[in-house]
Amino acid sequence: MIRFLQQDNRVVKALFVVIIAAASVSMVVYLIPGLTGQGAVSAGTYAVVYPHWYSKFFASGESISQERVSAQARQQLQQRNPQYASNPMIVSLFEQQVGQQMVQQQILLSEAAKLGISANNNDVVQFLHEGQAGQVLFPNGKFIGQDQYAAMIGSRFDMSVADFEESVRHDITIQRLRAYVTAGLTVSEKEARNQYVKNGTKIKFEYAVISSDDIRKSINPSDADLESFFKKNGARYANAVPEERTISYFAFTPNDVPGGVQQPTQQEIEAYYNAHKAEYSVPEQAKARHILIQVAPNADAKTDGAAKAKAEDILKQIQKGANFADLAKKNSDDPGSKDSGGELGFAQRGHMVPEFDQAIFSQKIGDTKIIKSQYGYHIVQVEERTAPHSQSMSEVLPTIQATLLRQKSTSAQDAYARALTSEAIKNGLDKTATAHHLQVVTTPPVNASGVVPALPDGTQLIAHAFEAKPSDPPQSAPTGEGYAIFQVKSVIPAHAPTFADWKGHVADDYRNEQVPALLSQKTAELAAKAKAENDLAKAAKEMGASLKTSDLVDQNGQVPELGAVGQVAAQLFGMSPGSMSGPINAGRTGVVAKLVDKQQPSDADIAKNLDQTRDQILEQKRQEAFEIFANSIISEYKKSNRVRVNAKTPSPLSGE
Repeated sequence: MIRFLQQDNRVVKALFVVIIAAASVSMVVYLIPGLTGQGAVSAGTYAVVYPHWYSKFFASGESISQERVSAQARQQLQQRNPQYASNPMIVSLFEQQVGQQMVQQQILLSEAAKLGISANNNDVVQFLHEGQAGQVLFPNGKFIGQDQYAAMIGSRFDMSVADFEESVRHDITIQRLRAYVTAGLTVSEKEARNQYVKNGTKIKFEYAVISSDDIRKSINPSDADLESFFKKNGARYANAVPEERTISYFAFTPNDVPGGVQQPTQQEIEAYYNAHKAEYSVPEQAKARHILIQVAPNADAKTDGAAKAKAEDILKQIQKGANFADLAKKNSDDPGSKDSGGELGFAQRGHMVPEFDQAIFSQKIGDTKIIKSQYGYHIVQVEERTAPHSQSMSEVLPTIQATLLRQKSTSAQDAYARALTSEAIKNGLDKTATAHHLQVVTTPPVNASGVVPALPDGTQLIAHAFEAKPSDPPQSAPTGEGYAIFQVKSVIPAHAPTFADWKGHVADDYRNEQVPALLSQKTAELAAKAKAENDLAKAAKEMGASLKTSDLVDQNGQVPELGAVGQVAAQLFGMSPGSMSGPINAGRTGVVAKLVDKQQPSDADIAKNLDQTRDQILEQKRQEAFEIFANSIISEYKKSNRVRVNAKTPSPLSGE
C-alpha cells in the first residue's frame, strides 16, 4: 500500500518517531486483576474478545494470537531493557503486560466499530505521508523505496509492513474514538487564566523545620514499655520471622561444560549474516556540530530577541573565520556537546528534533546556518553525510562471532544442565557431583529475599527453591554464570520471634508509632508560638527547630526538608507576604513558614500564554475523560465475561 504514497511529492515537515506510540491512549489501564477469564480458546490464540453478549454463542469474537503477543513483548523488552531479553521470568512478565494491553486495545476497537468509527487504507496513506512518518519516509518529498521502508519497519518495530500499517490503522481508529468521546469538552478563558496564574506564581519564604529523626531520638521507652508493646501487637509479630529454607546444590560454570564451546564455523557465520541482513542496513546519516543559545518556548519577545541576536553575532564570527569549536565551548548551552566543540557525531533521520533534522539533511556540506527549535537558536554546521548502505560481513564479523559463540555457550550449558539434572534424579546430588568433579554445598537457612554468596546470582535458585518441596526431585536454575542443580533440604515455617531476639525491631516499631503524633503536636506548638510572637526565628530557636530560607519557587519547586511545594504546602501560594502559615505536615518533617516574597505573572504574560494554557488544560481533560470511558468499557466487558484467555497461558490477568 505504501506505493500509493509515491504519487504525491509534497514536502513533509514532521519528524518520524515511534508511530505506534499513538496506541498509548488505549493502554489506560495496566494489569487489571480479573480482567479476563479462562476459557476454551484455540491453540495459538492468546485471547478472544467478544464485542456483544451474544458473540460467544456464534464464536464471532476478535482473536489475539499468542505469536503477536510474544513478538510485541520481545520488541518492547529489546527496546527498553535488552539486558533482560534472555531472562524467562522477565520475558513472561512482559508477555503478560503486552497481552493485556492488546486485549484493552481490541475492546476499544470493538466499541469504535459499534459507533461506526473506523479508519481505512487511505487514512493510513495520509497519515504516513503527512503525519509523523513523513520526514523519514519522504526526505525532500521523495519516497525512500519499498525495500528500505520494509527494512526500517523490520529493524525498528520487528514487524512486517502489513502488520505495521494495520497497527497504524488501529491507532487512527482509537484516536478518532477518543476525539468522539471528548468532543464536548471546553475550557473557559477564566479557567485558563486562573491556571496560568497558579502555575506562574512564585514565592519565597522562611521556614522552621522540626525533624522526625530528632523526635525519634527523644523517644526512650523502657524494657517494660517495649515488652508490653510486643504483647499488645502479637498479631503483627506472629510471622515476623519469614519462612526459610536450606538448599543443597552443586553448580557448574561455562568452563566446566565437557568439550568446551566450539568456535562458529565459516558456514554458520555466513548463514547468520544472510538471515540478519536487515539488521546490518545502515540508513542515511549526517554528521554535524552546533552551538545552542537556549531560550524557553514561552519566552517574551525581549528574551527571544536577545538570544537570536547572540546567535547571529556568533554566526558572523564563524563566517569571518573564527574557530567553531572554541566558540561552542565558550557560548553553547548544550552541556552534552559544548566541551567537544559542539560535535554531535552521526545521526540518522528522525533522531533529532524536526527543525534540526531538516537542517542537517538539507544544508550543503560545510554550510553554517541558524535554525530555531523548541530548545532555542542553533548555529548548525553540517560536516559530512553518508548514503544508505549495508555493512559487509567483514565489518560485522566480530559481532556475529560473539553472538554465535554466546548462543553456542548457552545451548551447551542448557544441555549440560538437563543431563546433570536427569543424572541427579537417578543417582542423587552427591554421586552426580562426585562423578563430574563438582562439589555439593548446603546453604544455611535462607529466606525468599536472601542471597547465596557462593553464586554469581542466586536469585533464580532461591525463587525456584521456594516453589519446590523437600520431596521434589532435583531441579536446575541459572546462576548468571552457568547452572545450579539443587534440592530443598528443609523448610522452616514463618514464625513469631521471642521478645529478646526481636527487641531491636520492637523498639523501632514503638518509636515509629509514636513519631507522627509527637511531630504533629510539636509542629502545632511551633505554629502557635510563631503566630503569637509574630517572630518565626524566635519561635524556632525556643522549640529547637532549624530555620531556613527557600529560593524563589513555583508550584513544582523542590525545597529541602519540605519537598514539592505545590503538593505539600499549596496553601503558601494563597498567602500574602509577611503572613505566617499554620502547621505543615511534610511527612518526615513538620514545617511552619513565613512568606517573604510573592511574584505573579503580568497581564502581558498571561495574554501571551493563554491559548497554550487552554490547550494544555483541554488535553488533560480529554485524557482524563477518555480514561474514565475506557475504564468503564473494560469493566463492562469484565462483568459480562466477554474476554477469554487461553487456559494454558500463565497470566496475572486472570487474577490467579
